Amino acid sequence: MKKIYIFITALASIFAFSACSDILESDSSRQRFDPELDSKTDSVFYAFGILQAMQQLADQYVFLGEMRGDNVDITENTDSTLRQIANFSATTTNKYDSAYVYYKVINNCNYYIAHRDTTLLTGSTNVVINEYAAVKAIRAWAYLMLARNYERVPFFTEPLTKISQIDNNSFPEYDLTQIVSALAPDLERYTGYAVPNFGGGAISLGTTNRNQSKTAVAKYCFIPVDVILGEMYLETGDYASAVKHYMLYLTNQAQLPTALVASLNMRMARMEEMPSDFYQSVAIGVQSWSGIFSNNSTTDLVTYIPMAVNRLQGTTTDVPSAFGYDYYATSSSGRYVDAQIKPSDDYTNITDTLTYYYYSTPVTGQAMIPISGAQLGDTRARASITEEVTTDSTYLHINKYNNGNIYLYRESTLWLHLAEAFNRLGYPDLAFAILKEGLISELLETRDYISEESKTYLSRLNASYTGLNEILENNTLFGIHSHGAGATMDDAYPGRSPYQYRTIVGQKLEKLQEQFADWSVGTSKQDSINAVEDLLCDEAQLEFAFEGSRFYDLCRMARHKNESGLYGSNYGSIWMARKLQYKNPQKDLTNPSNWYLPFK
Repeated sequence: MKKIYIFITALASIFAFSACSDILESDSSRQRFDPELDSKTDSVFYAFGILQAMQQLADQYVFLGEMRGDNVDITENTDSTLRQIANFSATTTNKYDSAYVYYKVINNCNYYIAHRDTTLLTGSTNVVINEYAAVKAIRAWAYLMLARNYERVPFFTEPLTKISQIDNNSFPEYDLTQIVSALAPDLERYTGYAVPNFGGGAISLGTTNRNQSKTAVAKYCFIPVDVILGEMYLETGDYASAVKHYMLYLTNQAQLPTALVASLNMRMARMEEMPSDFYQSVAIGVQSWSGIFSNNSTTDLVTYIPMAVNRLQGTTTDVPSAFGYDYYATSSSGRYVDAQIKPSDDYTNITDTLTYYYYSTPVTGQAMIPISGAQLGDTRARASITEEVTTDSTYLHINKYNNGNIYLYRESTLWLHLAEAFNRLGYPDLAFAILKEGLISELLETRDYISEESKTYLSRLNASYTGLNEILENNTLFGIHSHGAGATMDDAYPGRSPYQYRTIVGQKLEKLQEQFADWSVGTSKQDSINAVEDLLCDEAQLEFAFEGSRFYDLCRMARHKNESGLYGSNYGSIWMARKLQYKNPQKDLTNPSNWYLPFK
């Protein structure tokens, strides 16, 4: 426990090449020391050292993922570094254009993998294999991020411990597909392994400058093998393999899906718009969606990077303050600052014009309470964005970072990515089901929007994944869209909610035809798949706004649209460029090569 605390407070530093500006270009003769990795305990210290390296890339992950996406815009307070990222003019001088921070993680992983004794047992139990697999998963994630940001990157799996290995290297440059081909077969050997959970429960990180206690749970600092395999296969368009690994994780290691709701009551400023027949139904087992981001919460969590509680304790983050909240302020009155990043008009438009589905006032003697819809907006936006009024100023801030943590994966992420894979495999109705109500047994029985082909496929999945049946039988009141849009589920009365597959997909097809008049948007299954992908893109914007994943989601979907060839080989690029045109990008984003940063 002491060693864990040392990592968390960042008092230990065991990284490779701390003085190099680029891991592939040496500028000194300093070398690293070699920690022992042949005991059951020493590697715990080293594994957490790898996670400390993850802390050093946390800010870059968020800023590169959000500033280049369509969730945010700059303000009058935005510094030049973030402005350059936002308008795609960043050069190698930009402090957030750093491949080095990812290679630091990779090289530490390489060293661990090369030297870890994986035969250590306690009784008949291998006590290190989960940790070993988790380190390989982190390395794969780091390479995935490099490929997302730089397209082609130097690839090596040997630990670099001598300057000569850097100066005289002949490392091949791999793109995303080559990286997956190189790493996925080995990771497949560890499918099903859970991440390590050193110390069991929550670990104290100390207290903030405002005397607010903070904890972390070790297992959420790692990336499960099946999660990264699902991500790698989804990126490269191997949708069947992506489904396999998302299902393995969600049915064996994740919690049963939970009903998460951002309450409509949080939108008090719009209460005058409430319909006269609005009825607040009583839901059982519902948890607060905004509670995901409360201090020390692990709800919906898969992987995060917990940052230090203050600058004396270790690596801190600039992300909260960029979004208008000073996590490290010494007094409550100093918490709010002028934000450098604000919600974009595109984000505000989609959240404010969204239909909220509500239960109408019950009619005496009527068994079924009807569901209606009104343009009240998505409640997740109100739960994420807060207007703070002080004695002399008004501050708008994003409160997802009020706890000083950086989120990489939530269970909702994996469900939505599973839906994306379902859709591209040819099951858009199952993808929509994850938005509407989740995977429930009724999909196999009473839901007429699910095709016979999709029912057969879902039945095969149920036979293949032992944990799926429990989800089918117990998953009630769960649908990603219901997190912020109310009663999307039909419950025991199919068809009563206005949020229906044919209606919503039809509306999206009409909108796409308006936006892309040069293409003939039809009503074929392939047209529907493209439309559902856009619905999933919209949902990702609503659910994961400001968390750092947006630009990478757009790039992946744009590539898949290009590859489908439905509206031509460059449709996805045009689709993405139009989403980002308000940023006045300094590069032509219809050219995919301009999506990447200059490598340094």
